[in-house]
Amino acid sequence: MTALATAATALNKNGYLDLEVDPSLDLVAEIQRLKKEKNAVILAHYYQESEIQDVADYIGDSLGLSQQAAKTEADIIVFAGVHFMAETAKILSPHKKVLLPDLKAGCSLADSCPAPLFRKFKEKYPDHVVVSYINCTAELKTLTDICCTSTNAVHVINSIPEDQKIIFAPDINLGRYLVKKTGRDMVLWNGSCMVHEIFSAEKIAKLRARYPKALFIAHPECETHILDQADFIGSTTGLLKFTIASEATEFIVATEAGILHQMEKSSPHKTFIPAPPENNCACNECPHMKRNTMEKLYLCMQYELPEIELPQRIIEEGRLCIDRMLDVSAKAGLVG
Repeated sequence: MTALATAATALNKNGYLDLEVDPSLDLVAEIQRLKKEKNAVILAHYYQESEIQDVADYIGDSLGLSQQAAKTEADIIVFAGVHFMAETAKILSPHKKVLLPDLKAGCSLADSCPAPLFRKFKEKYPDHVVVSYINCTAELKTLTDICCTSTNAVHVINSIPEDQKIIFAPDINLGRYLVKKTGRDMVLWNGSCMVHEIFSAEKIAKLRARYPKALFIAHPECETHILDQADFIGSTTGLLKFTIASEATEFIVATEAGILHQMEKSSPHKTFIPAPPENNCACNECPHMKRNTMEKLYLCMQYELPEIELPQRIIEEGRLCIDRMLDVSAKAGLVG
C-alpha cells in the first residue's frame, strides 16, 4: 500500500490523518518548506493554538479570513479553523484545493441550525429576508440572502430597508445584541455557541472586584446578562484592536481564550485575564478549534488531505450571500 493510500485509509476512519510523526522533526521548518513547495497559504483563526497562529500566513476572525480566502493567489488554502470556515474558503475559491487539518473540527453554533430544519422554519416567514451569521454551514448559506460576521453585522442589518422584515440565524445571542443595537425587530433562530454561553456573571463580578482597574470586554455571542456588564463589546478583531488602543493595562476577556495570544504579543506590557466559566473546566476554549494541532497541520500539507469538497450547486448558491456581505463590508471600509 502506498503512503498516500495509507493516509487515505487513516483519514476515512478518523476525519484526520492518524499517522505517526517523527518526534525529531522540526514541524515549523517542515511546514514552512511545504508552503513554498506547494504554493500553499495557511489561514488561522484567532482561536487556534498559539503555535499554529505563529506559523500561519494570515491570522484573523471570520470577516478577515473570508476576505483573505477570496483574494489569495496560492494553489492550496490550508484552513486552520473549523469546518464552516474551510467551506467558506472553498465557496470563494472553488478552483483551489482547500484543506482542513481535521474534518471533525466542527462548530456547535453551526450544528445548532441544520439546513433542513431551517428551511421549514423559513417557510413560516415568506416575506422575510434571511441574514445568517457566517458561522453556519455551506448548505445554510444557500438559504440565506446575506451573511454577516460579528464585525460587520450592524452594517449588514442597517443596509436592509427599514420596512423589510428579517430572520436572523443561527446565533440568538448575537441576534438579541443586534436588535438592541439597530432597533430592528427580527425573528431569531434559537442557536448558540457552547463557549460563549458558559461564562459566569457571578465569577466575572468577583474577578472585577479583584482587578478594579481592569476593563471587561466581551464578544457579542455572549449572553445578554454578560454583555450588560461589558465595558466594550466587539468581534475578536475588534477586541484585539481595542486592547491595543486602550490606555488600560488590564483586561478581562470574555471570548475563546485563543485570542489572548495575539493580545499578549501586541501588548506585552498589559495583562489579559480569561473570563471564567460557570464550572472549573477549560470551557472558554473551543474543543473543535483545538482539534487542529501542529502534527495534523503538517500531515495535512504533506498528503494534501483532508480536502474540502462541495457540490457545484452549494458553491454557486452559497456564494451569493457572501458576496453581498463582502460588498457591504467594502462600502463600509471594514477589514478583518
